[in-house]
Amino acid sequence: PLLSVTPGAGGQVIGVPGASLPWLLLFPFLPALLLAFTAFTRIAVVLFLLRQGLGSHTAPPNLVLMGLAVLLTIFVMSPALKTINTEAYQPYLSGALTFNAAAEQAAAPLKSFMLRQTRAEDLDLFIGDDKSIDPKQVDSVPLAALAPAFLTSELKTAFQIGFMVVLPFLVIDLVVAAVLTALGMIMLPPQLVSLPLKLLLFVTVDGWHLLVGSLLGSF
Repeated sequence: PLLSVTPGAGGQVIGVPGASLPWLLLFPFLPALLLAFTAFTRIAVVLFLLRQGLGSHTAPPNLVLMGLAVLLTIFVMSPALKTINTEAYQPYLSGALTFNAAAEQAAAPLKSFMLRQTRAEDLDLFIGDDKSIDPKQVDSVPLAALAPAFLTSELKTAFQIGFMVVLPFLVIDLVVAAVLTALGMIMLPPQLVSLPLKLLLFVTVDGWHLLVGSLLGSF
């Protein structure tokens, strides 16, 4: 054979506990779950719109923005995560729940969070004329309709917050461009002048504190 392994004396067989195996199989789908079922989409979109408004395409870098978005998402989702741990994961590990029952228990707090953040008109768009679904009852709304409705609502909310964030920077860009044109300095890129002014404004008003506070308060 091309490869043979002969365990020595006292060798141990390393394996994955059967109770944890189904949860480990979910790991490849974590990025999709993070986007579809949590606050990550709204937070990440607003942070990247902030960087776009500042006109700084590399600062803060993507890694920093994504890290901040993940940490804020964990903070926002912590009540739901605690509920999932106590009502689904721990009972599953102890054998009190089957995997299917634990999955249903874990989905309940996520669906409750998503339903609170979803606009009625977005949910109606995906529910259609199905009279058997009560939009006010978490258990009645299927996840297949709630997930896209939630993402649609999150994108709309993120753009609304992003507009309020970018608007002051747009005013600075217009003023700087008008002043440079009036002075005949058309060869000087407005970005060289507007970026320091934007950073000064953002630091003066304690922009990070205001932005993070507004994001957390929007949930």
